[in-house]
Amino acid sequence: MGKAQDAFERFQKHVGSEEGVGEWLQIDQSRINDFADTTLDHQFIHIDPEKAAKLSPYKVTIAHGFLTLSLLPHLGSKIPPVDPTAYEGLVMGVNYGLDKVRFPSPVKVDAKVRARRSLASVEQKAPNTLQLKQVVTIEIDGESKPACVAESLTRLIYAD
Repeated sequence: MGKAQDAFERFQKHVGSEEGVGEWLQIDQSRINDFADTTLDHQFIHIDPEKAAKLSPYKVTIAHGFLTLSLLPHLGSKIPPVDPTAYEGLVMGVNYGLDKVRFPSPVKVDAKVRARRSLASVEQKAPNTLQLKQVVTIEIDGESKPACVAESLTRLIYAD
């Protein structure tokens, strides 16, 4: 049996269950400003605290939704693998895309976020390649609604 096939069987056991919860990360104004500069999205609700205090319903600046989404790899890396042996022989993991993304609640400046992840499915795409669909929920410390819920697709390529 190849490494990908072995990994497939290991992942199958965890489909439908939570993989874990990561560590908190604070989203400060500097990070928001850097993202605004990188994406050229300088809308006042992100970068102008005084104007946001007057005109925004949140009364503070908020992170860009795509900033929150872009943190998926980092926040997800803080979740320990549910079965580390499923990664034996892995050559690389590739972001394959997203099936669905929603931003139910804004991330206010200086809020802390973390990822909660569950394994929705695993498919064997080639003899040495698996595709994981993981539902990633980015939680906001102290808030009832999450910042983001995304169905993330990752291709895992093994040395078979």
